[in-house]
Amino acid sequence: MTLSSHINTNSNKSNDNRTTVDNVTNDIGSNNDNTTTTNSAGTSSIRNRDMLALKHYITAKDEINPYAEGSLHVNTLLIDLTHSNLQQRHIEQRFDRYDTLHDVKIRIHQKTGTPPHFQRLVLKSGGQVLQEIPATEEPNTSHDSHHPSDRWDNYKLGYFFGGCGSTSIDGTPIFLPSLSIHCVDINPHSVSKGGQLEDTSLVEKYTMSEQEYDARSGTLRDWSRRQRQRDETFSLRKHAQQHRELCEAQRQHKLGLPLPEGFVLDSTGKVIRDEPDVVVVPVVNKQVLHEEYDETSVANMTVGQRCQVRPGKRRGTVAYIGLVPELNAAAAGGYWVGVIFDEPVGKTDGTAGSSSKRYFEAMPNNGGFVRGKNVQVGDFPERDILDDDDDDDDDDADSDSDHDDDDDDDEL
Repeated sequence: MTLSSHINTNSNKSNDNRTTVDNVTNDIGSNNDNTTTTNSAGTSSIRNRDMLALKHYITAKDEINPYAEGSLHVNTLLIDLTHSNLQQRHIEQRFDRYDTLHDVKIRIHQKTGTPPHFQRLVLKSGGQVLQEIPATEEPNTSHDSHHPSDRWDNYKLGYFFGGCGSTSIDGTPIFLPSLSIHCVDINPHSVSKGGQLEDTSLVEKYTMSEQEYDARSGTLRDWSRRQRQRDETFSLRKHAQQHRELCEAQRQHKLGLPLPEGFVLDSTGKVIRDEPDVVVVPVVNKQVLHEEYDETSVANMTVGQRCQVRPGKRRGTVAYIGLVPELNAAAAGGYWVGVIFDEPVGKTDGTAGSSSKRYFEAMPNNGGFVRGKNVQVGDFPERDILDDDDDDDDDDADSDSDHDDDDDDDEL
C-alpha cells in the first residue's frame, strides 16, 4: 500500500467516525449513561440529554439578547414574576417551555406565599396581555361550562410563549422581550395584603425616651460625657480625627516609614502620641493636691529602704523620691515615690509618661510611682512563697479596705 493510499484510508475512517458521533441519538430512554464519545478531531459529544441540558445551563451567556443563538437552551424562558400585593419583582425566572401553569403557580407560591387556588394570572409579552387565567376559587367566567377554571393548570408555557426563542425561516432568532406573569391575589385574608410583608412602618418598634437613654451607662452618650469631664475640648469629631491619625501612624510604622509628627514609640514599641492629654482641674483642687503631696509626704523616706505599698500590701524597695513632671498632667504634680516591687504587681518598668523617661531600673510591671501616703517604710523583708500570711492578711484587711476608694491617680 502506498503512502497516499494509507492517508486516504485514514481520512475515510476519520470521516466515518465523525458521522457516527454526529448521528448519536439523544433519546434518554436508550442512553441513560453519562458517557461521552470522542471523534478523531478531539471534540466530545455528550450522549445524555440531561447532561447536555446542564451544559447549556452552565455555559449560558448573559447578553443583551438572552435568546441569541448559543446563549440559552432553546427551551428556556426568562419570565418576570410580579404580585398584586408586593412591590418586589422576581426578575428573569428561568422556566422551561414544557413547564405547566401549575408549575408556575407553585413557584409563585414559594416566593410570595399566595396558594395556587388564589392566583389569578395575567400573562404578558412586551407589555401586552396574552392571556388571563382565572383563579380556581373564582366563579367560572368561561363560556364553556365543561371547562372549569383549573383546566389551564395542565397547559404548558410553550402554548402561550411559543414564539420565544424559535427561529424564523432564514434562521434568525426571534426575540420576545420582557415576558412576565402577573399574579393577582384574590384571597381576602391574604397575609401579604396591605403591605404586611413589605411595609416596615406597620411594625411596632421599640422606642426609648431621652431621659431613659441619658440615664443608661455604657452608651455612646455616657462615654462621651465621661470623656468630656476629663477634657473639656473633647468632641466625637475630634476623637474620630485623632483615631484616624493614630491608625495612619501605626500603618506607617508597620511599613517601616518614619512616624508622623506628634507620634513616638514607647518602651514596648507601641505607637503613641507625643503630646499627653491635658486634664483641666480646678485651681482649688490643685492647691489641695499640692498640699497633700508636697515634700512633707515623703520626708521620712530614703532610697533603698524596704517598704510596703497599699492597697494590697505589696512589698518592695524605694528606688526614687521626688518630682515626676511627666505625671503632672494626669495627677496635678506633687512628690512621688518610685518603688521596685518584689513581684510583678506594678504598672511600669521605671519609666514615666509618654516620653518614657527612666527614673530607675525595674523589670516590666515590677515598678510603680506611688504617693507617699500609700507607702510605709520599715522592716518588710521579701516574702517566702511557702510562708502562710493569712494571719497578716486578716490583721491588715481593714487597713487596706480604707484605701480601696482612693483615686487611681495615687499610683501610676
